[in-house]
Amino acid sequence: MRNYSALLFASGLAFLLMVIAWQFTIGGAPMLIGNAILQQAADELGAANLVTSVVLGYRGIDTLGEIAILFTAATATSLVLSSISGQRSRPAPNTAQSGTILISSSRLLFPLLLTLGLYIVLHGHLTPGGGFQGGVILAAAFFLPLLAVPGHGVNHSGLALVEGFSGAAFILIGIIALFQGNAFLQPFMGHGAMGSLFSAGTLPLLYIAVGLKVGAELSGLLANLAEIGPAHPVAEISVETQSVKGSAHQ
Repeated sequence: MRNYSALLFASGLAFLLMVIAWQFTIGGAPMLIGNAILQQAADELGAANLVTSVVLGYRGIDTLGEIAILFTAATATSLVLSSISGQRSRPAPNTAQSGTILISSSRLLFPLLLTLGLYIVLHGHLTPGGGFQGGVILAAAFFLPLLAVPGHGVNHSGLALVEGFSGAAFILIGIIALFQGNAFLQPFMGHGAMGSLFSAGTLPLLYIAVGLKVGAELSGLLANLAEIGPAHPVAEISVETQSVKGSAHQ
């Protein structure tokens, strides 16, 4: 019966895909909304990167929902990791555990990754990239010292402050747009010259808020993950050996 059920499901799925493919013209999929955005986004929002126009301009509320989902996931995971790390003794910083190459490389790559992340965030309305991609790079930059120096902690209070401020700034920009008679998160402050750094109104500000928030959330998450540390293998072996001896003695 299981094989017949799988065959029936596969046949129904194939029939559905054939019907869907039959309805579309090969090589000419309808793009009603996409064509409208391509024609009007440059004049309405002033962003050279049309992806930014869609993410922050036309579907800014969806982006706010994505930020909320990321915040919820990062917070829940950090709480679990924090509870686990609290049950273990945190190792003291010890540079002798890491090689000179790893420590020197982390010091060299940190400013480079920091500059690259900020560049991608600030130029998200001009070139591919933006707050989400730049925020991930910023988090990777702050994670390097944790890899090079085991036990090296981060300022979780500072990360929480940056995260909360950037999230509040994102929502505040949308509320200001409402007070000006526009839609929520609709760009204002003028479009500026197309292709220049100071263009697309408040879209660059929104991407800066997104980049800082994503970077702070992921940095805190990676820090909690690094602070857990691997369990000591010798301790585990000794515990298992004692339990085996106790069972044999009994």
